[in-house]
Amino acid sequence: MADDKRGREKQARDADRRQRQRDIAADLERGDETEPPVDSDEFADLGSELESLTFPAAGSEVVAVIGDREVNSGDRGYTVEELVPETDAVMFDSPSAVRARVQRPTVAAAMKRVVEASETLPDADLSESQREAYEKTFRELKAIDADDDDEGVHVISDWIVERIRDKEQLPGSRSVRREAAKFCRTNGYEIRNDEWLGI
Repeated sequence: MADDKRGREKQARDADRRQRQRDIAADLERGDETEPPVDSDEFADLGSELESLTFPAAGSEVVAVIGDREVNSGDRGYTVEELVPETDAVMFDSPSAVRARVQRPTVAAAMKRVVEASETLPDADLSESQREAYEKTFRELKAIDADDDDEGVHVISDWIVERIRDKEQLPGSRSVRREAAKFCRTNGYEIRNDEWLGI
């Protein structure tokens, strides 16, 4: 690449994009748990059943093997099939990646709806970075203490699915954050400008 103004600007944009991707990945790894943790015994049982899979494994393979397996979170039970997208587009590179997915059932169920709705679009590709940004938005909505019923997660996942169905395109992650911020402000939930939803 030439060492001129355009080359330096492209390098700066690339570095900024890579940093944003690392930040999103770090947030996901930290797993700032916003839901009641799934009992560790549940994971032990899940782990033994996951042993029969060869990783990396597609979401459809995970569902085929342990889809009817139930995990409990707080006062509600979920089957793995309700939390993992039944698609070849979502890959899990290890059993711990599957455990991480089912650890946040409200967010996982919302992401499943979005991923499966995006598969109905003929030319759209829900990239990993866009999936991570959607997921981070759902986690931020889930973290709102005043919203006990997780209404924000449900409203925004409905909004994304409706956009996919009506406009036949994936909304940008920034649009999703903007809609989530609008939901928060409309319902009196305080968000600061320096937060993910403070757009």
